[in-house]
Amino acid sequence: MIPNPDLDCAVFAGDRLIARGAPRAVLPAMKAACEAGEAVLAFDLATGRTVEFDLRGDLETALGRLPEAEIEPKKGPGRPKLGVTAREVTLLPRHWDCLSGQSGGASATLRKMVEMAMREAEGPDRRRRAREATYRFMTAMAGDLPNYEEATRMLFAGDRTAFEAAVEGWPEGGRDTALAMAAPSW
Repeated sequence: MIPNPDLDCAVFAGDRLIARGAPRAVLPAMKAACEAGEAVLAFDLATGRTVEFDLRGDLETALGRLPEAEIEPKKGPGRPKLGVTAREVTLLPRHWDCLSGQSGGASATLRKMVEMAMREAEGPDRRRRAREATYRFMTAMAGDLPNYEEATRMLFAGDRTAFEAAVEGWPEGGRDTALAMAAPSW
C-alpha cells in the first residue's frame, strides 16, 4: 500500500513514538530506525490501521516512491468545479414520483436529504470512528500492556476518566497517542 500524501501518521520504534506527521515527514525517522535494527510500526491516526512504507534503497529513493500531493483536481463528468459526479440511483416508482414533485428537481432534493442525514449522524459517526480507530491502534501497540482490557471496555463505555486511568501506566508515546485518538469519542 502506498501511503496517501495527506495522511497523518504516527511512527513507533518499539513502544517509543519517533515521528508524527505526513508520510514525507516521518519516512526519514522510520528508515533510520529500521536501519538501526529497530522494529517499526506506522499508523494512520484517522483509522488506527497500520501503514506500510517501501523503505528499500537509500532515503532519496524511498522518498521518491511516495506520491506527491495532488495540486489540480482530476477532471471528469459532472460539474468538476463543484466536485459533482454523475452516478446511477435506483429508486422505486413512488420515490421517483415524490422527487419529481419537489422544487429544484430530483438531484437537488436528494442532495438536501443526504446533507441533512450527514448532519444528523455527524456526532455519533465521529464518536464511533474515533473509538474504532483507537481500538485498532491500542490492539496493535498495547494489547499486552497492563489494563489493556479495562482501557478497551472504558473506551467503548464512553468513560473518559476511567479510560485515562487505565492507560496511565503505558509508555508515554502510546499512551498520549491513544488519548489523542480517543478524544473525539467523548
